[in-house]
Amino acid sequence: MPPLVIDIHRTDDLRDVVHRAVQALVEGKLVAFPTETVYGVAASACNAEAVDRLLTTKSRDPGSPFALAIKSAGEARDYAPDMSPLAYRLARRCWPGPVTLVVDCDEKRGLVGQLAPSVRQAVCPQGTVGLRVPANQVLLDVLCMINGPLALTSANFKGEPEAINADDVIKSLGDKVDLVLDDGPARYGRPSSVVRVNGNKFSILREGVVGKPTLERLARYMVVMVCTGNTCRSPMAEALMRKALSDKLGIPLDEMDARGVLVMSAGLAAAPGSPPSTESVTMMKEHSLSIDDHRSQPLTDQVLRHADLVLTMTRSHLHAIAQSSPEAGAKTEPLMPGGEDVADPIGGPLETYRACAEQIAKGVDYHAERIAEIVRSTAAE
Repeated sequence: MPPLVIDIHRTDDLRDVVHRAVQALVEGKLVAFPTETVYGVAASACNAEAVDRLLTTKSRDPGSPFALAIKSAGEARDYAPDMSPLAYRLARRCWPGPVTLVVDCDEKRGLVGQLAPSVRQAVCPQGTVGLRVPANQVLLDVLCMINGPLALTSANFKGEPEAINADDVIKSLGDKVDLVLDDGPARYGRPSSVVRVNGNKFSILREGVVGKPTLERLARYMVVMVCTGNTCRSPMAEALMRKALSDKLGIPLDEMDARGVLVMSAGLAAAPGSPPSTESVTMMKEHSLSIDDHRSQPLTDQVLRHADLVLTMTRSHLHAIAQSSPEAGAKTEPLMPGGEDVADPIGGPLETYRACAEQIAKGVDYHAERIAEIVRSTAAE
């Protein structure tokens, strides 16, 4: 019997399509989904018979694991509790998106251990599991509604061209799937990049949409200095932190971004595009640093999500971030080790700015060695 094909662009109620896909998966059926890379075929990982059928359909060796499609980066550690900081950094920055992360998986801990033994063999046969959050809204909606992850693989047989549209799926798998969601041609038409993360190192097992240079940029350790308007304190903190890390790592200032560390600044109430205060520029020149090209920017949700460490000038900045985003609050600390505030010097004389810069420099020195050690331990193979 040929599969049911639903053209997503012609449906009157997308929610009904999502519900039908969820129902099919719960019933143990195989569903072909569009993703941003190529079309994939999925089974509910909570249904051992469906996963066995997927193995049979693909003629897959149990030693060649399926990926687990999960809801979000925040869910990754539920499946791989020992996920390293680098792996979680890449998850935050790559997902939803065309990257499959292969990480260590202890079956005695985490949700993978709650899957049926045959399913664990299909997704975690050698102590690692491939996790992915595809960037397709229908598939994401299905993942949010269904209980547990999906076992996901490409919708073609080994040696055949990738399925980049619904017709390709039907030509390749035919009646071996029950439902095909047709979302037109896949955006990229190439498979996801498969990246093995082992501790604080990564290697590319399959270079797909995302290449090594991009992954190296995404793997950078990111520090964000935060004040209110991003014209005085945080720009000075950014410049001083870059200099401190440059000295400790032995990296020229103009090569910092390319060598695994990114320092930036933002303001909780910043107006985009404002230049730094004249006094701040003068203070940094006293430190042989230039912030002439700095332009203010607001602290966005994306910046918070991508950041590894957020250092605030005051306790009120820290509390505001923690209230708006508990996850970001967990990686936010005051710049000063004792938690004291760095007072805003705006409107004050040059001496007030000088005292402010000296206080910031002490806070920067406190954090810089720890950050440098993290950066040293993170490198691409």
